[in-house]
Amino acid sequence: MLIVTVVYRPGLQGSWLFDDHPNIVDNPGVQPHGVSVAALVRAALSSPASDFKRPLASLSFAANYLAGGLDPFGWKLVNLIIHLLNGVLVFILTRRLLAAVGKTSTASDHYMRGAPEDNRASVIAALTATGWMLLPINLTSVLYVVQREESMANMFVLLGLVGYVAGRQWMLRRDGAVAHPATARNGSSDWSGFWLCAASVTLAAAVGLLAKETAAMLPLYTFVIEWILFRFRRTQRSAEASDPRIAALFVLVLLLPLIAGLFWKVPQVLDSSAWATREFTLGQRLLSEARVLCDYLAWTLLPTHHALSFYHDNFRISTGLLSPWSTLASLLVLALLVALMFQLRQRQPLVALGIALFLGGQLLTGTILQLELVYEHRNYFASFGVLLAVVPWLVEARGGSTTRTWLQRAVLASLMLWWTALTALTVQAWSDPLRLALELADRAPDSPRAQYELGRTYIIYSHYDPASPYTQLAYPPLERAASLPESSILPQQAMIFMNSRMGLPLKADWWDSMIAKLKARKPGVQDESSLASLAQCAQDRSCSLPTDRMVQAFEAALSHPAPSARLQATYGNYAWNVQGNHALGLSMIEGAVNTAPDEPAYRVTLVRMLASTGNDAQARAALAQLQAMNYGGRLDTTIQSLQELLDERSTAAPIERPR
Repeated sequence: MLIVTVVYRPGLQGSWLFDDHPNIVDNPGVQPHGVSVAALVRAALSSPASDFKRPLASLSFAANYLAGGLDPFGWKLVNLIIHLLNGVLVFILTRRLLAAVGKTSTASDHYMRGAPEDNRASVIAALTATGWMLLPINLTSVLYVVQREESMANMFVLLGLVGYVAGRQWMLRRDGAVAHPATARNGSSDWSGFWLCAASVTLAAAVGLLAKETAAMLPLYTFVIEWILFRFRRTQRSAEASDPRIAALFVLVLLLPLIAGLFWKVPQVLDSSAWATREFTLGQRLLSEARVLCDYLAWTLLPTHHALSFYHDNFRISTGLLSPWSTLASLLVLALLVALMFQLRQRQPLVALGIALFLGGQLLTGTILQLELVYEHRNYFASFGVLLAVVPWLVEARGGSTTRTWLQRAVLASLMLWWTALTALTVQAWSDPLRLALELADRAPDSPRAQYELGRTYIIYSHYDPASPYTQLAYPPLERAASLPESSILPQQAMIFMNSRMGLPLKADWWDSMIAKLKARKPGVQDESSLASLAQCAQDRSCSLPTDRMVQAFEAALSHPAPSARLQATYGNYAWNVQGNHALGLSMIEGAVNTAPDEPAYRVTLVRMLASTGNDAQARAALAQLQAMNYGGRLDTTIQSLQELLDERSTAAPIERPR
């Protein structure tokens, strides 16, 4: 833990990055001015990243803001503390898994001959936990602040696994079924251990889900541990008989939720319109993810400087088994891993379990959901499976020669030194925003996001001064990002935004390229953010943007079926505040409310617009609907201001008596 702290310490000086901005920096919900029930509820329900809102993670963000504002140091420090706590949990879990398979009693281990059994388990578990904490692929879950959602969710996953394994060991130990099944005694089964198992799976998953949806995989992880290590054994005399309580538990916590989830999600993913914002289809995603998983495996064990580039939006999509050829090869590798998992279940259960946990850790984000293809932080738990399969195998001798034993351990030492060195070098880059942008752009020269982020960083350093040397440096990476296939409109928006703020000419090519991209495909989140940024700048009178071009851009974005509520609301605000077209603005906001009826922000704008246009009755009806969404008083201040607005209008308006 000390080594990990020293390695990560320079990175705590870094700044915000990518999705940190919409989720934290530009999210007033996680920036409360005080502690109150309303402020906490508002913070808990403020995440724009998920329909489930991830309230626990959002509350931790709000706590960070109350403690130190928007200084990234404190936020990254909390992330590091969570990572260290997770390392302790990995140590405890690994130690218990070693005990469950009897890995700690290998008499031929020359290096540790004569050491007490618990010390042997501790050494292997410590090496596993240390390696996991130092893996370069896990760096983004520490220094990328918003991915506290991932590390926090997996903290409860690890807690649940520790509790489940402890409960099963308790159940089996009470009957002597683990070490001495022949001497198992008669008597009532141990319900205390079972209730510990049940609570560990259900409660830990429920709390973890409040941080991120990946905690939903906890029942699957416990199932594979049960299947490979404990094999559903009961706490009675026969170690071979299955325990019906364990089977019933997994029916309730795994099978039934799985069936319900498939019924809910499969129709959505089979709808072709659901993939309109992606450049790949469902079939192409599944083929591509085979290659992604093999890359994850390589990046975990043998990472290279350029492989872990943070931005992977330039990943080539698989359009067939041989396009590219590595698609078929990756599928064969995954099939081999599955076969090994079954083959090694008896002889090398930890290796089999490691494979199962790695593959299981990818099922949610690497299969049918309409997510982006590649993110390194998705391996935060899955990488534990890789090390569980590799580290104990390299440490423990296999009855071979002393030379082979030391060779295995030399390989492990080399791997850990490489992981530490690469993580330390990357952390140094994360300590400075410009250095990080240059580093990531160098690692991923064909990534539109990496090039855009470099240009954006130059813009920030220029302070919108045309004479700054950073101003001219910003254009090349932004132009390159704009020219790359499948890039969003972010780079065009950045150049338009920068030149407008500086009073410099706006190139027609930038507008043409941006509008063409919006016409070619349904806008994604980054496209919508770009339009919102330009619209806000125009509304604030900070940018002088041609209205006809902005309208063309919005109309191109809205030309696709089922436009998002955010896009409609953005155009509605622009039409109302910049164009002065109140009818269009009101129509767009009504569309946003109909598209996202559970989002209060759109209803607030609707009430204000209706009041401004004299539609008091409709405004009060909309306000009543808003009041029904005032959970925990989170909208008290807003509702009060709207009520005062309507009361002032009714007082000021002349009263007409019926004739």
